[in-house]
Amino acid sequence: MGIVSWLLLGLIAGVIAKVLLPGRDPGGLVGTTLTGIAGSFLGGWLSTRFLHRPIPKDFYDPAMWISAVAGALILLIVYRLLFGNSRARR
Repeated sequence: MGIVSWLLLGLIAGVIAKVLLPGRDPGGLVGTTLTGIAGSFLGGWLSTRFLHRPIPKDFYDPAMWISAVAGALILLIVYRLLFGNSRARR
């Protein structure tokens, strides 16, 4: 996959993760994209390490998208555990 594909995958995975786990998280479009890209790497690593299922390099593979969204969700959950509830008004 090219760099544009990784950016697109990261943006879409980050948006899906934020839709599944709504809240007032900082970052905007750039933060969502970075969360999705980092989640893609985390999800791919977890998939190959613990499930013994390598993620193919095909952009349209459902396993890759599921692992990317799962990794982004894990990152959002860890962020909220470390920095508190983002829904609370300050």
